[in-house]
Amino acid sequence: MGMSTVPAYKRILLKLSGEALMGSLDYGISSDVMMQLAHEIQTVSQAGVEVAVVVGGGNIFRGEGLAKGGIDRVTGDQMGMLATVMNALAIQDAIERIGLNARVMSAIRINQVCEDFIRRRAVRHLEKGRIVVFAAGTGNPFFTTDSAAALRATEIEADLVLKATKVDGIYTADPKKDPEAMRFSELSYDEVLSRRLAVMDQTAILLCRDHRIPLRVYNMTSPGELLKIVQGATDVGTLVH
Repeated sequence: MGMSTVPAYKRILLKLSGEALMGSLDYGISSDVMMQLAHEIQTVSQAGVEVAVVVGGGNIFRGEGLAKGGIDRVTGDQMGMLATVMNALAIQDAIERIGLNARVMSAIRINQVCEDFIRRRAVRHLEKGRIVVFAAGTGNPFFTTDSAAALRATEIEADLVLKATKVDGIYTADPKKDPEAMRFSELSYDEVLSRRLAVMDQTAILLCRDHRIPLRVYNMTSPGELLKIVQGATDVGTLVH
């Protein structure tokens, strides 16, 4: 492969948007996307990397969108949190169908379907080689799942946050709308903030910056990219540090 077989990172946190799980669908969860994701995670786990996942819920409900439709914002955000639990259970199922062990840990109490988030227990699961899927965001309204990803990465002392998108990094503009858009290979967190680049929300960016956790944005639809990153490839996506 031309890269070290020893992983460059011991523990990573993968941030998935709910929309990423739709694939070509208009709503819900694509079984093809789920299985591709499960196999990518399996490859990385088998390489010796501990994997945690934070998932959004935008393929089912978005709290902010519901609020615009007249629903109370806190209620809308709570509905969005429940949507992330549904996505997390689907990810757990896909991972377990290919032979790995997975645990869903929720920031809101929903004991009959998954575990409560307890930091020490989450770390123990990771140390035992289990994939941990964090659901329900931070458990609080007004905070995005991007912020939850940065928070959980800080709590479990992840070596890298990976933001899985449908484009191969961060661009000067939307590459689907602007053919002149240029991709950044590397950025500082302060540059992301000053340029107002729509990578993650500001709370998430500040958390990662203040705790010195690097972030890499990559294209999840390209098979093998995740493995390349954990093996130390520097030409995949955009690194923010």
